[in-house]
Amino acid sequence: MPQIDDAELFGNVEDQRAYEDFCANQEAVEKFTLDKPALVCRWRMSHKKVPMLNRHIRALSERMVQGEPLTHNMLSWAKQHVEWSLAEGDYTARDGVLMLVIDVNGNAAMTVGEYEPLADTSAKALRARSAEARSEADETGVAPELLAAVNDGELAFVAPADECLCGTATLIEQLAQTKGIPVTRVDIPAQLKGALFLVSDEHGVVPATETEAAEADAATVAFFADGYEKLRARR
Repeated sequence: MPQIDDAELFGNVEDQRAYEDFCANQEAVEKFTLDKPALVCRWRMSHKKVPMLNRHIRALSERMVQGEPLTHNMLSWAKQHVEWSLAEGDYTARDGVLMLVIDVNGNAAMTVGEYEPLADTSAKALRARSAEARSEADETGVAPELLAAVNDGELAFVAPADECLCGTATLIEQLAQTKGIPVTRVDIPAQLKGALFLVSDEHGVVPATETEAAEADAATVAFFADGYEKLRARR
């Protein structure tokens, strides 16, 4: 996985010049209408920042556009542009959603919008969202949302064993490890049992409203949700 290290970016004059040219081109692109979107990332914000930006950038480095990985310049531009634009931007959605759009030509733009919670958090609705995200992963390599469940104290994600997890899912995986909770992956949603929930880069941890689950398993999902919210609350 590429390491996004700003120090490496300016290791020599040629790299710096190439990066500056790339940034100038991206600034010009944002003034025009992008071509057909090939990748759209939605990352939740808090206090004019993206709390899990490094996790999101690592997952972005594993995504594909038109069958090709994103360039190092694109990844570095995305990271720095988010940090600078959110800190200096004039907008009202301080706790909204940042949307990164990369078109079929490899051009990118960013925008910020208000956050809207999911209106339907039933198991059926969460399964439908995860199915859409799985279709996206088939094209880009990473699902922005995953269906997961805690059953008998074990966490399971619906994801291929070798697939890079989205940023939020890596946080949940790490939280599970801090509690000694086993983490596995399954191939299809039907294999999930217990306390069902959605893991989303946009919505965080979303428990299914009507699932029947053991109290201890539901409490574990609540622990994941609380950990996510505590991270968002940091300034």
